[in-house]
Amino acid sequence: MTARPDMYRFHNGEKAPLQFAVSEYEARIAGLRKIMIDKGVSAAVFTSMHNISYYSGFTYCAFGRPYGLVVTATEAVTISAGIDAGQPWRRSFCDNITYTDWQRDNFWRAIKSVSGDGSVVGYESDHLTLLQKGKLESYLSPSKLVDLYEATMVQRMGKSDAELEMIRAGAAVADVGGFAIRDAIKEGAREIDVAMAGRDAMELEIAKRFPDAEYRDSWVWFQSGINTDGAHNPVTGRRLQRGDILSLNTFPMISGYYTALERTLFLGDVDAESLKIWEANVAAHEYGISLLKPGASCAEITNQINAFFEERDLLQYRTFGYGHSFGVLSHYYGREAGLELREDIDTVLEPGMVISMEPMLTLAAGQPGAGGYREHDILIIHEEGNENITKYPYGPGFNVVG
Repeated sequence: MTARPDMYRFHNGEKAPLQFAVSEYEARIAGLRKIMIDKGVSAAVFTSMHNISYYSGFTYCAFGRPYGLVVTATEAVTISAGIDAGQPWRRSFCDNITYTDWQRDNFWRAIKSVSGDGSVVGYESDHLTLLQKGKLESYLSPSKLVDLYEATMVQRMGKSDAELEMIRAGAAVADVGGFAIRDAIKEGAREIDVAMAGRDAMELEIAKRFPDAEYRDSWVWFQSGINTDGAHNPVTGRRLQRGDILSLNTFPMISGYYTALERTLFLGDVDAESLKIWEANVAAHEYGISLLKPGASCAEITNQINAFFEERDLLQYRTFGYGHSFGVLSHYYGREAGLELREDIDTVLEPGMVISMEPMLTLAAGQPGAGGYREHDILIIHEEGNENITKYPYGPGFNVVG
């Protein structure tokens, strides 16, 4: 019978053009190695989509299989499943090892071939399951385990110039999707029809701006009526009716980088009670943007917006935090939880961070002004304040449509 190895290197074809220059990834790895030195880590073992993408350029599709990136003082190697053949090597700036599934846990044998046995191993507590952590300990026999979750998150929160350029482009693509959605809104159209118009427009724009990229995972949530009550409600086949409150949400994904545009709209006309709530949320949005400055803490900003809503007897309708970080993250992976506008986050804003302002009020069905109201812009923090990179207009002046 043909010999079947535990792992092999399948360097098929040439390296693909990555979204960033190799020097960008080398700088990220250099920053990681400084973290490793500071914490006494000899081998960092990453298993999350966000850190593997951030440090190597490869964004995996798990489909029930484990993937990894191992970084030591001298090596950086992605670990991928055989089903992907040579693509992970082509999309990694660094080396790659393919593990086979001829026997269980070849993934961990491949990691051990780079990390060695008995090392001080860094891992991600926010991603590694109890099952896989047990296998890490069994196969790598670490002399010590060090959690790198928070340190790597902090590194990702500060964006390079190349990342900021990417995020600006993503915000512009989100705007393209927003304008396409606005054009598609009409009485009788289904939510799914409007959503597809926005998604198609964004994917075409991404392909135009980034001809060498891989295209996957961009999406739209377009909601109407009661379906606007939650920020992440799925698209339905509901047909739009005159007077409906609408929620436009575009999410382009470019090489692992997610951006977003979210807007409240009304179809045809807006009643007086709804207009009052909408204008209050817009005012909170503008006030919140004015607070996003270096030196301000997330909790401090949150409490100031809370007070703004409390003065208007609206705070009880708030449903979640007022904003979050942007970069390598998505609806199904990644979250720079240390940079969210919530009462329990004390992170202080610094130049180079990217954060959204997205207040939302939800009033239940049967109440005057019922529905979910949400505006969402992306801001880059600079030395003297912020830069709003979202250009699609917000508010009643532009968004009573159809």
